[in-house]
Amino acid sequence: MPQGLILEFDGFGREIYEAVNARLGIDMETGEGNWPPGLLSHAGGPKPGGWVVMEIWETREDQARFMKDRLAEALQGGGVSGPPSRVEWLDLAAYHTPGG
Repeated sequence: MPQGLILEFDGFGREIYEAVNARLGIDMETGEGNWPPGLLSHAGGPKPGGWVVMEIWETREDQARFMKDRLAEALQGGGVSGPPSRVEWLDLAAYHTPGG
């Protein structure tokens, strides 16, 4: 069963989120780009004082590989100065994409 991931970041918003995605070669408006293998779903949005990313991964290992190979560098280069304030993995009981 796929795994859910919640990442919360404090102290930045959309501008840095978009800078990180640009470094990854991903266009959130069109959905085009160099998406990582194993990522099934991605969403991001503001929270008071920061940003939240919610993802569904085929495996935790897929996400770890993406972090090591590409994401850590993109986060740093995009202006993220520290680790997320929250990292929570969810053992999903169900995952379904309506119409897909």
